[in-house]
Amino acid sequence: MTDHYTDAYASTHGRFTVVPAAYVLLRRGHEVLLQLRRGTGYYDEHWAFGAAGHVEAGESLLAGAAREAEEELGVSVEPGALELLTLMHRTDGSGRPIEQRFDVFFAVDEWAGEPRLLETQKAAALEWFSLDALPEPVVPHELRVLEALRDDRLEPVTLFGF
Repeated sequence: MTDHYTDAYASTHGRFTVVPAAYVLLRRGHEVLLQLRRGTGYYDEHWAFGAAGHVEAGESLLAGAAREAEEELGVSVEPGALELLTLMHRTDGSGRPIEQRFDVFFAVDEWAGEPRLLETQKAAALEWFSLDALPEPVVPHELRVLEALRDDRLEPVTLFGF
């Protein structure tokens, strides 16, 4: 579907399109693994969760999270090991239907393999950071989750952009 079709459908039917995404945060004690985005056109030169991406058609949320960890970091994550951090309902505030998003944030403390940067066309670095010493800048909606996690105030549902 193109944005034009989606926008026309939403205008006619009063509905919006939801784009689900899974984010995976590898944790090592109080440290988290972040990647420096580069070459994507979206928050380049910002730090972000180690692995994240859209859930594919026919794929479960947990399978999508595990796939992203494998594709981006080269680690194997058991879906049952994923700890749900928060569901974020996010918008860019434009009112465009395609900009309604559900981002599901997970953390994981156990995985197989050594994390490494595999998508070098999309990221320039992969580093561990203490939650008490996060780098700057961090993608804004991801920073909201990291700060809430650090401050032990993460809610089951997080709103962003409303």
